[in-house]
Amino acid sequence: MIKAVTGTKDILPSDIPRWKYLEQTVERIFNNFNYKEIRTPIFEETALFARGIGEETDIVGKEMYTFTDRSDASLTLKPEMTAAVVRAYLEHSLGAQQSLVKLFYMSPMFRQERPQAGRFRQFHQFGAEAIGSPSPLLDAEMIKMSYEILKSLGLKNLTIKINSLGTPETRENYKQLVKKFLIDKKDKLSEDSRRRFDTNILRIFDSKVDSDQKLIKDAPKLIDHLDEESKNDFDVVKNQLTKFEIPFTIDSSLVRGLDYYTKLTFEIDSGSVGAQTALCGGGRYDLLIETLGGKPTPATGFAAGIERILLACENENSFTIRDAIIDIYLVRIGNEIESFVSELAGKLRKENLSVDFDYLQRSVKAQMREANKLNTKFVLFIGGDEYKEGMIKLKNMSTGDEEKISIDSISEYVAKIIQK
Repeated sequence: MIKAVTGTKDILPSDIPRWKYLEQTVERIFNNFNYKEIRTPIFEETALFARGIGEETDIVGKEMYTFTDRSDASLTLKPEMTAAVVRAYLEHSLGAQQSLVKLFYMSPMFRQERPQAGRFRQFHQFGAEAIGSPSPLLDAEMIKMSYEILKSLGLKNLTIKINSLGTPETRENYKQLVKKFLIDKKDKLSEDSRRRFDTNILRIFDSKVDSDQKLIKDAPKLIDHLDEESKNDFDVVKNQLTKFEIPFTIDSSLVRGLDYYTKLTFEIDSGSVGAQTALCGGGRYDLLIETLGGKPTPATGFAAGIERILLACENENSFTIRDAIIDIYLVRIGNEIESFVSELAGKLRKENLSVDFDYLQRSVKAQMREANKLNTKFVLFIGGDEYKEGMIKLKNMSTGDEEKISIDSISEYVAKIIQK
């Protein structure tokens, strides 16, 4: 038997109500903050992610699904959305149409990494990007939006961590301090961290190797070496979160996994999903637009993992979705009226009602079992003496009440009853 590829997952009909509830919650809150939806292609030129995310990141170096098409172009299934959104922003000159462009998305992503709880090789994210303003108030807005979405889904076991990476100049000076601190410890670092020592030393702080974390525990903290501008912006974010009554902690080791961040970076973790605790994260990326060929443009954003959020919701039992129901199930009494039953179902569907009936020529008893399984609001019994008299019996499944209705008026009558 052919099965789904490792690291991918079917979203079955029983799962869809929870996905739709999350998607509707996300869309409602983004709309409240005046963010407009954008959708980009599922694959892009490989260079977009290599330049945008960074050659030395794990995503580009180890995890991307990259292939060569028939014209020998190198293409990549998108592993994240920010670079794709910025590409669309530049290609379509969105900044010329509006000084501040506020966008949101929900999309599948692809990374070839080891599957874990809440982490897949095809996974789904929602997120937001605000392009065009350096205001730290927008950074605070990103945290507020993401937190509000998670709280609206009923999640309680949340931790918000924030940090500042400073300006590029500050970070370059800080890299020299870290290099000086680690130079005599370099041989004890993991293989990946030794490579990062020479290519992008801050990536060592993102190492998941315990021995690396012990070695850098006492390293200088970037937040203690910020320039005045970054300090002031960070203070604005902290003050805004306090005013919003959003709890947070400062985590000086939080550098995120992408190279394009500047100044604020943040993460929201859950204690309800196991080892991989991050539900969402983001920050400011004032360098990315210029890196991808645009003029220097400030921007900020975040991304959140849908599968991991739904796992946290399930573990916390944070929201329950009513089982799907249909308006009417047509129970046929006798096989000779199948054609009429199908025709009646069509008429009722034109009244914007959800309708189904039996296609398997089952008994009345078996049809009623199916109606109950579908949580049907009403059942129409068609056939027998009532049908010969031009009547149909309607049963309210919640009360058990029954009444006879003329076949000629059934569509309008049932629509009126259900709309009540």
